[in-house]
Amino acid sequence: MSMTRYRLSRRATLGMAGAAAGSVLMKLPGQTANAQTLDKVSYQTSWRAQAEHGGFYQAIAAGLYKKYGIDCDLRMGGPQISLSQLLMGGRVDMVMGNSIEALNYAKEDLPFFCVASIFQKDPQVLIAHAGVGNDSFEKLKGKTILVGAGGRVSYWPFLKAKYGYTDEQMKPYTFNLAPFLADKNLVQQGFISSEPYAMRQAGADPVPLLIADAGFDNYNTTITTSKKLAAEKKDVLQRFVTASLEGWAQYLKGGPAVEAANALIKKDNPDMTDDKIAYAIKVMNENGMALSGDALTLGIGAMTDARWSRFNNSMADVGVLPRGVDPKKAYSLEFVNKGVGKA
Repeated sequence: MSMTRYRLSRRATLGMAGAAAGSVLMKLPGQTANAQTLDKVSYQTSWRAQAEHGGFYQAIAAGLYKKYGIDCDLRMGGPQISLSQLLMGGRVDMVMGNSIEALNYAKEDLPFFCVASIFQKDPQVLIAHAGVGNDSFEKLKGKTILVGAGGRVSYWPFLKAKYGYTDEQMKPYTFNLAPFLADKNLVQQGFISSEPYAMRQAGADPVPLLIADAGFDNYNTTITTSKKLAAEKKDVLQRFVTASLEGWAQYLKGGPAVEAANALIKKDNPDMTDDKIAYAIKVMNENGMALSGDALTLGIGAMTDARWSRFNNSMADVGVLPRGVDPKKAYSLEFVNKGVGKA
């Protein structure tokens, strides 16, 4: 499937994202763009449009990017899109990523890094059926668990080391719920805000176990970009990050104020419904995906040196990363920790 480009900022509802010509932008500290000019930047998401990307859509629908002098070219991901290839090839300014990807850039001494993390908790879960005794990570030892390729080289080594799992109990996950629905003893991977909803709609009673709650400190739904862009367009990047974080602060509140953003999501991904979106927002809030830990005091998007160092060491301990990777090459704190949307 070829990549489709999405110029959402030109299509937002409520007249909030019309053409830039003749517009009067709010004068903001550090803003260098002419009041009639929007700085164009592109951001590639990791998957098809969904509530888990909602803050970026909100920043478009509510005119936040435009307020900060940004024309955001938000591009929807999909199963055959390689974010790292797009970023390294210069075909997109920024991509949605995570800590492990950023640390791998550092390992290879590549000039890309993470400048914000929307999710303080990785949304990945292991999902069991209720009533069969598989209601904790400890009880999954020896049980058949369906894990995708990404999980096998990220959280699986961590879970093996912590809970004594073996590779023999792991089977491939093909992104098909049918095996899980047919076998109550089966466990599978998923996203806390996605697969459990579909399972309940199909009549199952899932028990999702959030891997982050087991101590897997991977930052997720990040803003990852090139060090060149950060150096040459620092002000533009800061304005994009700030507008995005404000979008997330608004989106997580839900209600009528995010209906325009949800309309954009549904337009780009017709598989999304109001019920799915409402469920995802509810679960993201209940589990503190964006507002927990450091974000409670530092604001949405927060990152810290201590957490990056701790996670880097934990991944080296289980062989996901080699010893000696300098985690400070993987991120910058310059653009976050400014209190945006903090509780």
